[in-house]
Amino acid sequence: MSKSKLSRRDFLNLAWGTAGALVATELSFVGFKFLSPRATDGEFGGEFNLGAYENYPLGSVTPIEVGRFYLVRLEDGGILAIYRRCTHLGCAVPFDQATGKFTCPCHGSVFTNEGDVLNQPAPRPLDIFALSINEEGDIVVDTSSPIQRDKTSAEDILYV
Repeated sequence: MSKSKLSRRDFLNLAWGTAGALVATELSFVGFKFLSPRATDGEFGGEFNLGAYENYPLGSVTPIEVGRFYLVRLEDGGILAIYRRCTHLGCAVPFDQATGKFTCPCHGSVFTNEGDVLNQPAPRPLDIFALSINEEGDIVVDTSSPIQRDKTSAEDILYV
């Protein structure tokens, strides 16, 4: 009866191969979790229930920080959810209460409260998110996919 011995070289090859397979499996799992979309309500990429539209006065622009958008209530009662990402290079665009416009701090693009371009280099209006009113009369904003626009139009605005 002969016993086969595992040489030191074979043992190290087996150990390194097992460690490499374990690392590759773990990195694959982490990469999958990183790339999978989060669609949790109340977080960016999910839906936001913002309450009754009466809570937002006419002519107001309300920042929703967690959602990365502004809820705009126009003077005529229309509602828009405007993504705060500039269409030029993706900078966060704040709303300037003094001028009533969105002004990009990076390269000076200026947008109306409806997101239309007033001053370039932004090539197109700010993106928007889909809006709806649920059965309770609350505004619901879906941030799962921004809607790109070439121009602003009346179809972008939700009227109740």
